Amino acid sequence: MEKTATLNLRVNPIAKQRAEQVLKQLGIPMSTAMDMYLNQIALVGGIPFPVTLPKAPSSVNADMMSDEELVSRLNRGIADADAGRTRHASEAFQEHRSKREK
Repeated sequence: MEKTATLNLRVNPIAKQRAEQVLKQLGIPMSTAMDMYLNQIALVGGIPFPVTLPKAPSSVNADMMSDEELVSRLNRGIADADAGRTRHASEAFQEHRSKREK
């Protein structure tokens, strides 16, 4: 099908750059990816993926904590940081992913 429509978008430049890096590895031009996205919207009658807020585990969800519990956890975190009991975020995320996959 011949492409005859032009779509001009204002997007977050960081998000665009990240998407371009992935698409480059896949060998898919941005215009083709956008065609795929628009076709999927038409096929499924909406956004072709869930649009939801991420679910935080209750153990770290501040909305589920009392004020006292939240202050206690924050103070404990500050004390851990001051004492050097820290680790790189990538390690923590990997551990979280591993637990979720089990």
